[in-house]
Amino acid sequence: MIETRVSKALGIEYPIIKGGMVWVSNSTLTAAVSNAGGLGVMGIGSMDIETLNTELDKLMSMTDKPFGINFPLIRPDYEAMIGKALDKGVKVVVTSAGNPAKIYKMLQSAGVISIHVIANVRMAQRVQDFGYHMVVAEGFEAGGHNGRDELTTFALIPQVTDTIDIPVIAAGGIADARGMVAAFALGAEGIQMGTRFAATKESPVHENFKQAIINAKDTDTTITGRKVNDPVRVIKNKLSQKILDAETTGTSPEDILDMIGPGRTYMASLEGDVEDGSVMSGQIAGMIKEIKSVQEVFDEIIPGIEPVINRIGKRLKAKG
Repeated sequence: MIETRVSKALGIEYPIIKGGMVWVSNSTLTAAVSNAGGLGVMGIGSMDIETLNTELDKLMSMTDKPFGINFPLIRPDYEAMIGKALDKGVKVVVTSAGNPAKIYKMLQSAGVISIHVIANVRMAQRVQDFGYHMVVAEGFEAGGHNGRDELTTFALIPQVTDTIDIPVIAAGGIADARGMVAAFALGAEGIQMGTRFAATKESPVHENFKQAIINAKDTDTTITGRKVNDPVRVIKNKLSQKILDAETTGTSPEDILDMIGPGRTYMASLEGDVEDGSVMSGQIAGMIKEIKSVQEVFDEIIPGIEPVINRIGKRLKAKG
């Protein structure tokens, strides 16, 4: 067990949280992370009410451990969707991609643990003022939708932890024990991983998607969507190059949005089209060389923490 304010408040063995990735974080993967001792977070941003109800029933049948849901506040039906999850007994709600001012009173009245994903200090301060219990501070290394300020994890985490009093969960560029120790050294009390869990045996994504992560090198991700004020980190492919070319040749934002399309993530994640679909992945993909089970990921990270700390201690030990 690793006890921090994060693990204690959430009632989990290890302060490791799974990102609520759209099309990836279904009931099966969420349950696997919770059963391994972390906090599984089901991404419900692509679901409708009926699918949410079905997936929550499945999730509750697969684990009796704590879990949460993640919902992007950019969707107009946020009250109905989060309300349905609360009615089903969800105790942890992670919000993202929108203004938490819209929902914090609802979460407070429900008595749930509320967490919001932030990408700069100003938003962290606002979230604390709203009464949220924790923040996920996500650096620009992360896969998928990212902060417009392009702050990296190494720069973001210490500035956030120096500013707010509530616990900080570090995200972006973390996939092993070294990353977890580094996050804690910067002041975080937990970590969130997305790409590492996307490339697991329990992950529902297409094998082509998983292999794209496994095959990726350190320079194989890029950012699309800057021109439309919606930066997204993806693995380089035919679609990403097409978007980048359009962004540099004066294509209108409307045409770029049409090119990106709402279904491109589904195409890559579930249909396996990793050339014309959007393969959302963090820069950490270059470190992931094997598709493992979720339990194997935990079995690698947790015992690996002490050797990392010991190595650091030896290197820093003063020589007289």
